[in-house]
Amino acid sequence: ASPRGKRTQRIHQLSGGEKALCSLALLFAIYLVKPSPFCVLDEVDAPLDEANIGRFLSMLKQFKQETQFIVITHNPRTMEAADWIYGVTMEEPGVSTVVGVQLDEVLAGVAAGA
Repeated sequence: ASPRGKRTQRIHQLSGGEKALCSLALLFAIYLVKPSPFCVLDEVDAPLDEANIGRFLSMLKQFKQETQFIVITHNPRTMEAADWIYGVTMEEPGVSTVVGVQLDEVLAGVAAGA
């Protein structure tokens, strides 16, 4: 693998963030040739620094017209880029509850109340 500005090296020598970027670059390259209707990404942004989170979100925006992305994340910046946010809570042991909000509506409500 060869991240921009670095020499080519074996994948096991890359940092976690570099491995994530290489994997995402491969995924998006495949989607350029053969788009998929949906894609599930599970915490792929966890090892990324702020600059690379921005690059990741930019790629999601470019592909979201053809592909629906379901992104599992704990990163607030990634959440802010979502159209919908779903949270899973456990108010009592063994019982999970799913809560969904449309981010545009929440932000509009906050702006109206300000």
